[in-house]
Amino acid sequence: MKQFLKGCNLYLIGMMGSGKTTVAQILAPQLEYRYLDSDRLIEQVAGQSIPEIFAESGEAAFRELETKVLSELCAYTHLVVATGGGIILNRQNWSYLQHGVVVWLDVPVEQLYQRLAGDTTRPLLRDPDPMAKLRSLLDQRQSLYKQADVRVIVGPEDTPEQIATGVLAEISKILKDHTNQN
Repeated sequence: MKQFLKGCNLYLIGMMGSGKTTVAQILAPQLEYRYLDSDRLIEQVAGQSIPEIFAESGEAAFRELETKVLSELCAYTHLVVATGGGIILNRQNWSYLQHGVVVWLDVPVEQLYQRLAGDTTRPLLRDPDPMAKLRSLLDQRQSLYKQADVRVIVGPEDTPEQIATGVLAEISKILKDHTNQN
C-alpha cells in the first residue's frame, strides 16, 4: 500500500462522531505515516477550544481557521488527517483535500446519534432536537461527502480496526484501478 500511495496524504471526512480520529490513529502507524487532527490544530492555533471559538467568534471564524490550517497541512506528505465534519462546506478546502486521497466514513445518522448522545462538547449539537440537527447536517453535506475518492460504509457492529482495514481495502482498489489505467 505504501508504495502505491507514494507519500500521498489521506484525509478522512465525514460527520461528527463517524470515527475519523480513531480510524486515523489506527491507519497512521500501519502506513508509517504521521497522524494529525485538524480540529486539534485549530485549537492550538487559536489558543481556544472549538466550543470557545464558536461561542466567542462564531462558526464563520472557525471555518476561516479551518481553511488556514488545511492549507498549511496540504504542504506536507505522509499524513493521515482526521478533519472536522464541516470541512467540506468550503469550496476552497476541496482544492487542498485533493492534494491527497479523500476518504468518507459514511455512518448512518441513527448510529451517529447513539455515539454522540450526551456529548456536550459539540457546538453544532447544542440543539433542542440533536437527532433532527444531525439529519439536517447530513442532508446538507451528503452531496459534498459523496465527492470523496473513497467511501467506506460503517455498520453498527464495525470496530475501528475493521473500519481501518476497510479504508485500506477501498484505497487499494482505487490505486489499482488508477495504476491499470496508466
